[in-house]
Amino acid sequence: MDYKKGSALEGIKILDLGRVIAAPFAAALLADMGADVIKVEIPGIGDDARDNLPKKDGESTYFMNFNRSKKGITLDLKKGKSIFLKIVKEVDIIIENFRPGVMDKLGLGYEELKKVNPGLIYASVSGFGQTGPYSKRAGYDPIAQAMSGMMSITGQPENAPLRAGASVADTMGGTNAALGILAALHYRNRTGVGQMVDISLLDSTIVSLASVSQVYLTDRTVPQRRGNGYVAGAPGGSYQCKDGFVIFLALGDSAWQKLCKTIGREELLEDERFKTNQIRVKNYLQLDELITEWTSNQTVSEVVDLLLSVGLPAGPILDMDQVYHDPHIMGDREMFTTINHPIVGKVDITNQSIKMSETSPFVRGSSPLLGEHNVEVYKSFGFSEEEIEEFKNNKII
Repeated sequence: MDYKKGSALEGIKILDLGRVIAAPFAAALLADMGADVIKVEIPGIGDDARDNLPKKDGESTYFMNFNRSKKGITLDLKKGKSIFLKIVKEVDIIIENFRPGVMDKLGLGYEELKKVNPGLIYASVSGFGQTGPYSKRAGYDPIAQAMSGMMSITGQPENAPLRAGASVADTMGGTNAALGILAALHYRNRTGVGQMVDISLLDSTIVSLASVSQVYLTDRTVPQRRGNGYVAGAPGGSYQCKDGFVIFLALGDSAWQKLCKTIGREELLEDERFKTNQIRVKNYLQLDELITEWTSNQTVSEVVDLLLSVGLPAGPILDMDQVYHDPHIMGDREMFTTINHPIVGKVDITNQSIKMSETSPFVRGSSPLLGEHNVEVYKSFGFSEEEIEEFKNNKII
C-alpha cells in the first residue's frame, strides 16, 4: 500500500518530559505525525529507559523504539526553572508522567504554566490519575493490569492470574494521551484555550476490558479465567494442531452450524450440551475437547485455509519471528521499520499502526543521544551560544 507521507502536525511544538514508556510513547506517536517533539532529560542521567534491555553495542534499543522521531535536550528543572518557563511560552503541548504533585512542587504544574501560556495543552500520564485516594501512589503497568481486573481473567482456569506478556497498560495509556491531546488541540484551534489532559494507566486498562466487564455490569456475574475462550460466545479460542496452534471463532448459531458441517460433525447440532450459544458457553470445555480432536489431526495451515474458505474467522498463532516475516504484516502494512542510530547504526523498531491517505504517520528518525540537540534547540528558543555555554558550565543542561 502506497501511503503519502505528510505531516498532519507540522508546526506543533511538544516538550516530552516523559520517562520509560507511557508518556514517551504518546510523544513518539505525535512525532511520527510530524510534530516537533523535544525530549527533555536530566543532565548526565537521562531517561531511566536508556539503561533498559535489550541493548545493541551498549545502547538501549528499548529507548530507541519509544523515542524515535524526536530531538533531545537536557535541563535540570530545579536549576533551570526560568529557562523552562521561557520555552513553555512558545510550545503547544507538554507531556509528562511524573507522580501527581511532582511538577506542582517545582512550581511547574499546569495551573502555573497556563499563566505563562493560556493555550498550553498539558498532558499528564500517571498510574491512577490526578484525583482520588490512589492518585499519589506510584503506578506501573503490572499494577494497572492487576487492579483493572485484567489479570483476574487472563490465564487458564486452574492456574494463577496472569499478566499480559507486553506492557499493554503503558501503551494504551500512551495512546489515550495522544488521543486526548489531539482533541484538546482541535478545541484550542477553535477557542484559543488550552487544557489539562489527565490520563490514568488504570483507567485506560479498565476501558480495554469493556467487552468482559459488561458481563458483570449486566447481571453481576464475576468473569473468570477462561484461557483463550470468550465470555460472549462459543466455540472460540486456541486449538492445538499437528505443527502449532490455531485460533478461530464460530460464535452464533449460523457460524456453529457452518463449523459442524465443515469438520464433519453435524451430529453435534443435535447435542443438548451445545444447542444454544448460552449453553455452549457454559459447556465450552467439553466443546473445546471435541474440536481439538479434529484440529490435532490437521496442520495449522489446513485448519486456517479450510475455515477461511467457508467464511469463518481463523488465524495461526505466530511467534515474533513469524510475525516479522509475515508478508501482510511486514509487507503491505509495514509494521516494522529501520532507524539509523548515530552510534549503533541500523536498528529495527516497531512502526506506526495508523494509516492515512494524505498525511500518514511515519518514523522520521532515530532517538536522540542525551543532550544531542542542546545547542540547536536552545538557540531556536532565543538563547545565545554564550548563554547555552553558561548553562552547560553551571550544569543546568
